[in-house]
Amino acid sequence: MADIYIDTNIQCMIRHAERLAVERIRGLVSRTETTTPHHAMAATSLMVSLLFAAAAVCGAGGASTALDEVCGVLGGYYVTPEACASALCHDPASPCRAARDAAAVAALAARLAAANATAARDSVAAADPAGLRSCLQLYTGAAAALEWAAGSAAAGRYPGAREVLQAAQYVPAGCDGVAAGAALPAENGGFDAMATVAHAVVASLSKGY
Repeated sequence: MADIYIDTNIQCMIRHAERLAVERIRGLVSRTETTTPHHAMAATSLMVSLLFAAAAVCGAGGASTALDEVCGVLGGYYVTPEACASALCHDPASPCRAARDAAAVAALAARLAAANATAARDSVAAADPAGLRSCLQLYTGAAAALEWAAGSAAAGRYPGAREVLQAAQYVPAGCDGVAAGAALPAENGGFDAMATVAHAVVASLSKGY
């Protein structure tokens, strides 16, 4: 991931320097109708100096966090960087961007998935226990399994956590299927988004796809 960021930063530097160099060189050439060695040396020196200036510009504007890097490589799981960051940083008090590395981001994602499952379970229980009894059972089982998955992800044991998160993605749809017309709480949809993102994050660090 670091290599990807470095390559992107270098490309930014080159594009920025080229654009500025073309503008400055055009200005130099426009002052005379003949190109002299002096102008060639001036253009070369200008290009070098602009590369250093572009490094400062791109470095300042391209600083990224571990969360940005992880969220940026989840396209294979149909998760956009925006959806990933929105799910993991939904709570303004969340230390999402303080995660020091990809492992910390994975631990955060699994922990949030477990917390969301617990919140959804409690909301289902309070909404209509009789009409949503089967849904409540689904969330009760998912919440317990995801607590285990969160511990596994925190310990770096990703394959098992990945499998639990993959199965958890079907809980919201399962509740839709057994609700029999009963209104589902908003937490059901919220858990759907969180489970999808958490699975993608953990799976990206697992040896299995």
